[in-house]
Order: sequence, then C-alpha cells, then structure tokens
Amino acid sequence: MSKIPYRVYLSEDEIPRQWYNLRLDMKEQHDPYINPATMKPAKLEDLYPVFCEELAKQEMDTTTRYIDIPDEILEFYKLYRPSPLCRAYNLEKALGTPAKIYYKFEGNNTSGSHKLNSAVAQAYYAKKQGITSLTTETGAGQWGTALSEACAYFDIPLTVYMVKVSSEQKPYRKAIIQTFGANVIPSPSSTTHAGRSILEKNPNTGGSLGCAISEAIEHAVTHENCRYVLGSVLDQVLLHQSIIGLESKIAMEKIGEYPDIIIGCAGGGSNLGGLIAPFMQDKLTGKANPHFIAVEPISCPSLTRGKYVYDFCDTGKVTPLAKMYTLGCDFIPSANHAGGLRYHGMSPIISKLYHDGYLDEAVAVEQTKVFEAAALFAKYETILPAPESSHAIRVAIDEALKCKETGESKTILFGLTGTGYFDMQAYIQYNNNTMSDYIPTDKDLEPGFNALPKIPGVQE
Repeated sequence: MSKIPYRVYLSEDEIPRQWYNLRLDMKEQHDPYINPATMKPAKLEDLYPVFCEELAKQEMDTTTRYIDIPDEILEFYKLYRPSPLCRAYNLEKALGTPAKIYYKFEGNNTSGSHKLNSAVAQAYYAKKQGITSLTTETGAGQWGTALSEACAYFDIPLTVYMVKVSSEQKPYRKAIIQTFGANVIPSPSSTTHAGRSILEKNPNTGGSLGCAISEAIEHAVTHENCRYVLGSVLDQVLLHQSIIGLESKIAMEKIGEYPDIIIGCAGGGSNLGGLIAPFMQDKLTGKANPHFIAVEPISCPSLTRGKYVYDFCDTGKVTPLAKMYTLGCDFIPSANHAGGLRYHGMSPIISKLYHDGYLDEAVAVEQTKVFEAAALFAKYETILPAPESSHAIRVAIDEALKCKETGESKTILFGLTGTGYFDMQAYIQYNNNTMSDYIPTDKDLEPGFNALPKIPGVQE
C-alpha cells in the first residue's frame, strides 16, 4: 500500500448533505430541559421566545436520525469545506512513537475555528424566519467571530456580549468581530438588568460565559423580533457540528483507517460532540469500539470535578435548566485562565454519554502543559493551534507516548478545532514564563455547588 498522504482532502461532492442526530442512537435520552417558571419539562413552544423556531425544533428532535442541510448552507460550507484530515508524520517522528496521529483541521476560515459550522446554520434559519437581529455571548471569541461572519453574510445585525476578561485579553478577537459589523459589549455590563445585578454583587468581576449568556438572552427577549443563538452546549449545535465527524470518517475510510482513540477538547461540548458523532454511532450500535477522551482545563473542570445534576445554563438563572455535569452557574473561572473552554457546564448529550460510560474518559490538564504541547505541535506541524485545540494535542501526545512505552501502534484522531493567531497574548505569557496554573480547591468549588437549584421531586 502506498504511503498515506500528509493531508487527505475530500471533493466538494463528498461534503455530507445531512447532519447526524446522535440522539437517535443513544441508549437513553438525556433528561429533559426544565422550564424555570413552572419547574416542569420544557415544551417546544417554551423555546420560541428565545430561539428561532426551526432551531428549537432541532433542539427537541428525537425522531429524525439525519437532517437535510439546506442548499444555502451547503453553498456557504463550500467556501471552506471540506476541511482536511491530516497525518502528523513530523510529530510522530519527533515523539518516536509507533502510533499514527491524525487530526481534523477546522481552522481554514477567517474565524479560525469549527464554530462557523453552526454559526452559518443558525444565521440562515434566523434569516429564513424573518428575524431582524440576533444576540449571543462569546468567551475566548471564536464563536463571536464566526457568528459575526455568518450574520454579515446574511445581513443580520448582531450584538455580542463578550466575557469582560476575554475582551481585555483578546483585543484582536474583539476587533475582528467589530470588523464584520457586530456590536461588542464586555460582560457583565450596565446595559442589562442581569449585568447590573452581577456588577452590584461583584463590581470587579472579570465575568463568565454564564454572565454573558444571561445578558444576551435578556437582550433578545426585550428587543422586538430578536432571537438568541448559542455556539456550544445545545443539542442543535452538536447536530450542526456532526459534519466534522462525518467528514473525518469518510476521509479515514478512503485511506483504510479507523481510529482506536478519539480525542477532543471540551468546554461546552460542541466540537467534541461533532467529532465523535459518527464514531459514537458505531459504538452505540456495536459496529466498533473506539476509546473516547474529553480534555478540559484543570481550572474549569466540569466533567472531572463537577456534579451531574440539573443546573441553569446562565448565571442570571433565566434559561431552562439542563441535566449536565456542572460546577454551578455561579462559578467564574480564574482570570489567569487563558485557554478558552470557560463554561461552567457540559452539553447534556456529552454529559449523558459520559455518565453512562460511552464517553470513556475525561482528563483535566494544566494550561502550562497545554501550551507546551501547542509549541511542540507548531514546531513540527507548522500550524499555530488555538489554546482550546491544544488541550486535545496535549492528550494526543500523552497517548502517543504511552504507545512508545508499550510498542503498540494505535491510530489516534484528535480535533484541531482552530488556529491560535488571535491568541498571541497567551503565547507571549507562555514564552516569557509568566503563565501560571490555577487548580481550584474543593473550597473554591463549594459556592457554585451550594447554589445549585432545588427542584421538588427531582433535586432537593
């Protein structure tokens, strides 16, 4: 057999025409969302004031395994998809490992990340419904960047509530969001009741995704014909991101490969869920048994140290409650945390799969070790990875080194979710040896856990 190429490209005709709804093959569904007003399972119509109707339907869909991708979205996808599946030959050689390391590279667009896959879908459905403005939150800035691109394409005004500490640490992300025409508001802000309430309690807070979500949703429900969109966590987002895994599987089949280990960084769960989707289908249906690893920052360890309970998805406690691994919606990551993945909870789908043992392993890593891996990867593979992606790189390297010790030649696939070109302040800190690690103590986590909601008959 001839040598596998460095990069495996699909043709435009091989871009999947349908998203895969992983929920259809799960042995058990995740617990339903709960309406905070009634403390009863949320109904489809409960979501309409916040989400576009088609997106709300996708969020609740447990009957459709494959959902057609509209032609308008496919045409947009062709601007940067299909994305390449790459073999990390140089990294393998540097590590001296018998393992074969592949990565799915999602950084070949201006947002520099996988987030555009869902951003264009959500903007399209908003435009189709006649929505006249959108609002969202963003942490490290990838989602805000991607959605600003999509909204510019469909000519929809956008307001982005950006976590305050991120807007200060990542001015170039903020600048590119504004370049595409979106309005950026550091969160928490004085522009909403939720923001003012948070600032009153903690005027010096650097903010969190939970804070920004509260402000964005309040903005949506208080402005006429405006809707809220979210870049991770929700089932609809994992649905759109399934295109990552679907393309990966097609590309691996073309070269006669199948991964033994699949690794993704995990903040809210969108890229991880998208990458693993068709391979998880194989596991759930008994066709194969790949080993799945979720990698999260040790300073925001929802899977490895969180509780699997119902919690609000936002700090202002206006969203539906979701059953997920969570640190509590009041949890705010340390300001020294530079690597994204800052959300207090984890996707209900990912949480359920992890709780039931189908997602095999969750690992929390220190950011200095993450950037060490990022620098090594950049040196040998010539791509400067996003800090988020570098969590997956860290564990991919660790798994490859285990193969070196045992002599096993395992096939490793990880998600390179994007590039780090807008995250240079973090790289500067790493190179100057001024980057520090923060590991929350049990005492640090107590306030978030103590504030978890009480739900009569469910969680008391």
